[in-house]
Amino acid sequence: MRFRHPDGSTVHLAYCTNVHPAETLDGVLAQLRDHCEPVRRRLGRDRLGIGLWLAKDAAHALDTDPSALRGLRTELDRRGLEVVTLNGFPYEGFGAEEVKYRVYKPDWADPERLDHTTALARVLAGLLPDDVADGTISTLPLAWRTAYDDERAKTARTALRTLAERLDAIEELTGRSVRVGLEPEPGCVIETTRDAIAPLTAIAHDRIGICVDTCHLATSFEDPHTALDALGEARVPVVKSQLSAALHAEHPHLPEVREALAAFAEPRFLHQTRTATAVGLRATDDLGEAVAGHALPDGAPWRAHFHVPLHAAPAAPLTSTLPVLKTALTRLVGGPAPLTRHLEVETYTWQALPSELRPRGRSQLAEGIAAELTLARDLLTDLGLKELP
Repeated sequence: MRFRHPDGSTVHLAYCTNVHPAETLDGVLAQLRDHCEPVRRRLGRDRLGIGLWLAKDAAHALDTDPSALRGLRTELDRRGLEVVTLNGFPYEGFGAEEVKYRVYKPDWADPERLDHTTALARVLAGLLPDDVADGTISTLPLAWRTAYDDERAKTARTALRTLAERLDAIEELTGRSVRVGLEPEPGCVIETTRDAIAPLTAIAHDRIGICVDTCHLATSFEDPHTALDALGEARVPVVKSQLSAALHAEHPHLPEVREALAAFAEPRFLHQTRTATAVGLRATDDLGEAVAGHALPDGAPWRAHFHVPLHAAPAAPLTSTLPVLKTALTRLVGGPAPLTRHLEVETYTWQALPSELRPRGRSQLAEGIAAELTLARDLLTDLGLKELP
């Protein structure tokens, strides 16, 4: 979906396909047919943006076979879909029964991460619509915090500088500019936007910036104004933003709240949980650890890294951090010029919701995604952006 900002630039809104498991190119093509086109039709639009997730094998197939890349581009056009951004965070196995810590491998100290991201950039340059010259990719925020020493940090910085050089070469060859954004996430080396400033200013290349995920921002109790002000002062570009909402519990000391939270503790994804105290954040790596005992103080609200549907906050006594998303979005695109032009709804946890909240089949999932995009569209038009055909 495209929107005209009051300054005349185009802002793109997509939804991320990492909600649909696929490891191969055939799987990606099936996603377009079975999920993405049905969402577009529900929205009544001739064109829909998707934030494509390409696992290692699918990316390799497209990068090494020009005919396969042309075929995917043709299939996107045929189904009324377009791609300006990729989710390059998960490497493979995101649809597995248990993902947890595996999503952080390989990290930026491993050569596979550089090779994969380079392949994604080449693929994206070939998928961009004819009238779009700029593409973006979100990626792992360096590494999970453990087993990350000074030597691995040095290797990661070198890899990102090499990536920037490769992105320069891609633009020289294709005329398409691709930028990559590190996506702060709780528990990682870069957990917050502030954590991103030092490593990104050290790299000092405008092709490498930040991806602001509003669920992660909220989980870490970051104030959007403070975060975006600091990024602006440091001249760190906001490459893209993922529009998402975290799980919020206002009164975690109550037994009924603990019971409600426990329904969201599940075995597939990691749901880092945080609470803000007078001496800083207290944290657990997963929601189950938080609700099972006394790992976190419970005198202040808890937030968990669980991407809940934007349009449907959990029932009381829980809610979502949608207000944080709204505040961030106002700053990102509500000013005289957009801070980023690529927005991506990223609720990948539909099938990890408590059983009574999960969609029953493809049709209900498509309806839910369309409802999220409708909410995002309304937020953008309320900020003065004009929806384009």
